[in-house]
Amino acid sequence: AGNPNTGKSTVFNNLTGLKQHTGNWPGKTVTRAEGGYIYSEKRFKIVDLPGTYSLLSTSEDEEVARDFVLFGQPDVTIVVVDATRLERNLNLVLQINEITDRAVLCLNLMDEVRRYEYEIDVRSLSKDLGIPVVPTEARHKKGMDELLEAVYEVASGNYICKPHKVISVPSNVKKILNDLTKEIKEEFPSLPNARWVAMRLLEGDQTILDSIRSGELNTVIKSQSTVPTEEGVSV
Repeated sequence: AGNPNTGKSTVFNNLTGLKQHTGNWPGKTVTRAEGGYIYSEKRFKIVDLPGTYSLLSTSEDEEVARDFVLFGQPDVTIVVVDATRLERNLNLVLQINEITDRAVLCLNLMDEVRRYEYEIDVRSLSKDLGIPVVPTEARHKKGMDELLEAVYEVASGNYICKPHKVISVPSNVKKILNDLTKEIKEEFPSLPNARWVAMRLLEGDQTILDSIRSGELNTVIKSQSTVPTEEGVSV
């Protein structure tokens, strides 16, 4: 996942090589690109999501990206960011941290960081976010081995992420949120991230509300389910 123009698809191409295919997302005109690779004798399936600035979808592309991260239950989510525009890109990173405990930050375009004479404390950034941070230069194929290693470590459970979560809930809203989360879990038992969905409902997200009223949410959950190969990992 990542904002547009961060080199996300270049990272995807570097990881998968020619082992990829494209199609459309179910019921959408948005292109779906999938590929795979083998690392440490384990098969990985990787999906290149449409570029998005936020999980609060306002377009079909953003809706596809949001639904996959929310309901596809990937084993690891790689978030590719433009290291020269880190502040703007971190909005999506923090949103993804709210809904998954298994993410890796790909700090791409580090060659541009050097050109602009910026400095990024990668270790401190990783500590603050609670997830692995890997500097890369995808167009020069630099940092790819380190990225593969980080994804493997998170997927295998050797690295336990402790993602920083920024959403705080006022005490007078907490009980309402907990009750609503419980009701959503009872109505949609296969739904991951029920708490995030409950928060979106409380904030008046019309697309989530409409999908629940129409029953479409169950269809979305099923269509986004990832089915990795035997003993494989979905990313």
